[in-house]
Amino acid sequence: MSGRLVLLPSLAGSFDDRPAVVSVAGAGLSWERLAAVVHATARRLDGQQPVAIDATPTLDTVVAVLACLAAGVPAVPVPADAGPVEREHIRHDAHAVDMPPIAWDAPSEVDALPEPDASAAGLIVYTSGTTGPPKGAVLSRSALAAAIDGLAAAWQWGPHDTLVHGLPLFHVHGLVLGVLGALRTGSALIHTGRPTAEAYAAASYTGTLYFGVPTVWGRVCDDAAAASSLRSARLLVSGSAPLPVPVFERLRSLTGHAPIERYGMTETLITLSTRADGERRPGWVGLPVGETRTRLVSDDGGAVPHDGETIGELQVAGPSLFDGYLGRADTTAASFDGDWFRTGDAAVIDADGFHRIVGRQSMDIIKTGGFKVGAGEVETALLGHPAVREAAVVGVPDDDLGERIVAVVVVGEAVDPAALQQHVAATLSVHKRPREVRVVESLPRNAMGKVQKHLLR
Repeated sequence: MSGRLVLLPSLAGSFDDRPAVVSVAGAGLSWERLAAVVHATARRLDGQQPVAIDATPTLDTVVAVLACLAAGVPAVPVPADAGPVEREHIRHDAHAVDMPPIAWDAPSEVDALPEPDASAAGLIVYTSGTTGPPKGAVLSRSALAAAIDGLAAAWQWGPHDTLVHGLPLFHVHGLVLGVLGALRTGSALIHTGRPTAEAYAAASYTGTLYFGVPTVWGRVCDDAAAASSLRSARLLVSGSAPLPVPVFERLRSLTGHAPIERYGMTETLITLSTRADGERRPGWVGLPVGETRTRLVSDDGGAVPHDGETIGELQVAGPSLFDGYLGRADTTAASFDGDWFRTGDAAVIDADGFHRIVGRQSMDIIKTGGFKVGAGEVETALLGHPAVREAAVVGVPDDDLGERIVAVVVVGEAVDPAALQQHVAATLSVHKRPREVRVVESLPRNAMGKVQKHLLR
């Protein structure tokens, strides 16, 4: 897509100004003041190469990213918790320079620079795979706009909303949806600094739309008063990792809202979601958003039936896809089949087009005794046992079975592992039961709450 694109109309005077339209950890700015600071800072960036931004949960990060977008300079968010090796890799790989000082003393009116071309790179977001250092996914301005517009339609998201979340500002969820989304749709934004139940409850007097990852929603459910305060919200949205069915049901019971579930990746942005006015089925991530197209491909490259049961690799096409991995043409080419991006995620699609993500093909499809078992369905079954608080299922090499199913669980009370094995066998098929159950104090998770299964293996 080429041509000029007004990516953030709220900074171009397209919506009425209101006080503290953007608030991060208690510091707020109106759109009018935010626009002046952003445009003044953008003038310090004009003509720069990519800019590394220390993505702390602060207004500084918000202004820095917006200034880069206004100047047509790729913003490179660096995780706030990155160690020195990862930080140096990102900066070196992106050829990124330091962010200049923000123009907090900008006059009340500053002329904006010309809007960059829609095809220009907006963000370079680094994403880690199972091997090698993080890769920089180049996201164009048009891809950012397409993803947000698709979700705005699906969620009926607009200027009438106030978005509340406390997610990190170095991932797609917290930054693209949680900051750029608000500024594109015209909704007010309250970033709570950290995504705690108390902070979400404190914003409930004005919040209508809440974003969280499953870990956040689980903690909200553990605080009945905080959960009850969210009854006045319009939508609760969960993403970045599968939402356990028990948490879905507890949220619905405590808040009165069946949560929205959605799916995406750094490379695709958000491509699937349930709808504000549609069905919300626990464990399912709904339908394609905007102009997104999806398909399921079998191991031999054939089509997979949409019967809600047969597993295939999910492939995605559409305007929200990334341009490629920075400086990695071969890796980019290997990730595509024509226009279709190979997500590496296993999924099923039912006759109505609803999608359920089973897990990563490389990690969550366990081939055991001639059967293909999705780790996610075993985890859901385990979480249905009253003693189990958290569960992760992996396949480990086995001379007899090929792979054997191993469950790693966090429990709230003592339980016999054999009882958990029998619970799964009675809930699902016998061949899907864990051959081994290990009880641990906690599961290793990344900043977005995803279980790091490679560490379990």
